[in-house]
Amino acid sequence: MAIRVKDKPTVKKRRWWLITLVSLFCISILVSLIPDVPEKGNVARIKIEGAIMGSGDSSPFASSVASSQTITHYIQEAESNPFVKVILLEINSPGGSAVASDEVASAGLRAQKPTVAVIREVGASGAYWVASATNHVIANRMSITGSIGVISSYLEFSGLMDTYGVTYQRLVAGDKKDLGVPFRELSISEEAVLQQKLDTIHDYFIEAVAKNRNLAVQDTRNIATGEFYLGVEALELGLVDELGSITSAEKYIQDTYGIEKIEYITYQQEASILDILGSLSSSFSYAVGEGIGSSLFNTKTNTISLR
Repeated sequence: MAIRVKDKPTVKKRRWWLITLVSLFCISILVSLIPDVPEKGNVARIKIEGAIMGSGDSSPFASSVASSQTITHYIQEAESNPFVKVILLEINSPGGSAVASDEVASAGLRAQKPTVAVIREVGASGAYWVASATNHVIANRMSITGSIGVISSYLEFSGLMDTYGVTYQRLVAGDKKDLGVPFRELSISEEAVLQQKLDTIHDYFIEAVAKNRNLAVQDTRNIATGEFYLGVEALELGLVDELGSITSAEKYIQDTYGIEKIEYITYQQEASILDILGSLSSSFSYAVGEGIGSSLFNTKTNTISLR
């Protein structure tokens, strides 16, 4: 039986592949140099879904995350798009990082174009902070809103370690360096340090909501107990302007800004597996709420949440 040996690639074939690769590389460079043409549409619809985080990191149990960097970029894009007349934030989020929530809220405040927020199921804590920074807030009557409060939680299993004869050898340079580690109880002074930080963040939250919603600071402080409110209660408290849905927002935009027919440019971030895996490296965060019961699934050693 004859055995057929494959011929080695000829010089001509290798040259053809090289030319093809170089051509594709050149085309990709040329495409990247073509300036972006703004999409047409008079309303920018920006979806904020899941926990609001600085760079897309979240708990591995979270269904989705909303990166403040991405959302801020979307707002800036909508602001620079000459076709966009109104920016609509569609919110379904329990909150997230305090810094990330503040970044998104600040981006909304900087926008020169009108901004409208629609709270669907949840717009609590950091997500409510973002909503409060818009010109008009609409919420479903049964939605969860508000939750203006702060909570700090961390795992502490020094008792379990004692049971199994495991010890924690403390070596630190700086007395508060290992504050909140799970291997020992907090001292009274350490507890006071954490409480002071929580109070400071709470004050920032209260002052921002009071300013954004044109409410008296003391009145805002009175309802900033961490309690969440149904949309119908939030309307009575002045936390939202109207009860309704995306349809209500469309009618408000048409009536208020003279837009006869709404044409959307939709911005929406999709969570990837890398977003979820990236969260495993985070060990400490300040968060503006992560939803009812989220603390049951929080795998971080230390968390500070506003909710």
